[in-house]
Amino acid sequence: MNAMQREKAVRFRAQHARPGAFVIPNPWDAGTARLLTALGFEALATTSAGFAFALGRRDAEGALTRDETLANARAIVAATDLPVSADLENGFADAPEAVAQTIRLAAETGLVGGSIEDTTGDARSPIYDFSHAVERVAAAAAAARSLPFPFTLTARAENFLFGRPDLDDTIRRLQAFEAAGADVLYAPGLPDLAAIRAVCAAVSRPVNVVMGLKGRRFSVDELAAVGVRRISVGSALCRAALGAFQRAAREIRDQRTFTFADDAIPFDEVNTLMAGRAL
Repeated sequence: MNAMQREKAVRFRAQHARPGAFVIPNPWDAGTARLLTALGFEALATTSAGFAFALGRRDAEGALTRDETLANARAIVAATDLPVSADLENGFADAPEAVAQTIRLAAETGLVGGSIEDTTGDARSPIYDFSHAVERVAAAAAAARSLPFPFTLTARAENFLFGRPDLDDTIRRLQAFEAAGADVLYAPGLPDLAAIRAVCAAVSRPVNVVMGLKGRRFSVDELAAVGVRRISVGSALCRAALGAFQRAAREIRDQRTFTFADDAIPFDEVNTLMAGRAL
């Protein structure tokens, strides 16, 4: 830990404490982190799906190792002066003590925050039992509190992404994660503003909501109005980039033309951004 990491950690914590909502976009490598930094965002969060896609892998529990994830996070941290939080999946382990070790290792990369999911990686039983899920968050929170700076721990309840649209159980889990020491609460895939409002009203810690998933999308102002403090986009930016790439490649293949280049970011602009200089 150095003074810069502490300053970023304090800044990140303050972003959650102020009124309204802020957007924390998700780069998948150092280059996209530089671009988002140049655009004026205040903080960044990694995306496990975006990173997996960049490596030519499916997004699935176990697709990425802890070492790969932390190396990617380290590269992103080095590419920006913004606070960075990481998608740490399920902590890359079942046991609470191993999840705690993941938090400690994450801090060593320069990260100032990270998220832990209650997913098992087992399709037959995809969500950890309630008590075990809480024990894992408690262990992660204890590890975060042992650090010499305020590491922001996000606890995720994944019911809605795994075919268990049980809002009551999701709220019960988030309340227990808050009591166990989580700083931010997150239930990806909530279906509507009413559900998001119910989650925000049921807890006292900041709530993160993801936009860019399939289904209805809400504006920053709409989400802030129901109590959301932080908005991420998961793999949506990566998928948007892959979509543009696919459309360009199809134009070349099918039309034998190259008009896609008209919408491409200019070479000099990218070169300047990758040098870490503002435009």
